[in-house]
Amino acid sequence: MLSLQPVAAGPDFDISAVACRSDHTGWSPPEVHGGHRVVLVRRGRFRRRTDGTGADLDPSLGYLGVPGEEESFAHPAGGDDCTAISVTPTLWHATAGETRAGAFYVDPPLDLAHRRVLLAARSGDVDFAVTEQLLALLANAVTRTATGPAPCTDSRPAAAKDRALVAAAREAIAADHPASGTLLGLAELLGASPYRLSRAFPRELGVTVTHYRHRVRLARALDRLEAGETSLGTLAADLGYADQAHLTRTARHHLGHTPTALRRLLAAPPSG
Repeated sequence: MLSLQPVAAGPDFDISAVACRSDHTGWSPPEVHGGHRVVLVRRGRFRRRTDGTGADLDPSLGYLGVPGEEESFAHPAGGDDCTAISVTPTLWHATAGETRAGAFYVDPPLDLAHRRVLLAARSGDVDFAVTEQLLALLANAVTRTATGPAPCTDSRPAAAKDRALVAAAREAIAADHPASGTLLGLAELLGASPYRLSRAFPRELGVTVTHYRHRVRLARALDRLEAGETSLGTLAADLGYADQAHLTRTARHHLGHTPTALRRLLAAPPSG
């Protein structure tokens, strides 16, 4: 029996938790998958066969799948739990360039990247936090099977390109440009790959693009709270947070206080 539980989804990706409870040791009928995907095993093990080659998959070995592959599966161990990540061709090629399919070793950094994607999904911030962690995971995974980097047509030195890219991103975020509402939209606006944008921020500013965007939004939240904003639900919605709880978690994480506590801290002392 196969069950699928959505974890997070954006316009260019879909992350699902897949559980298989089966004891069939033989190969399933061949099936053709139509998309680009990364599959990482969280628990258990199973076998996958494609192009006549089989691989035993467990938490130490995942696989990269590309459109048109014919694959079969066997579950001799009785079941497994996996994370299945499907991405659009546009995001795949922007992140991976040309790749070949196949199994790859999941070392501790990639295991950590996998866990961070699932943790980010719990925050509800799909547009930035989940996307950024997902890009890091994809880049980590595809370098194990990539035949070459994603193409780059800009001939300026890398440091100068990153500096200009980050400056343009900061301007778009500060101006609240409609495209800056998601990391993928921001990258498209700037004509850069999402992975390059995600990597440029730590090199230039020492923080991730997610962290920087939170910094800008929290500054606006502090302005509103200082001005006497009373509705935290309205504040969260206006600033683009999923809900009041999302705003509260973010404020506590970055500032050490809830919005209610910050409002008290920023309240003008009584006169007299």
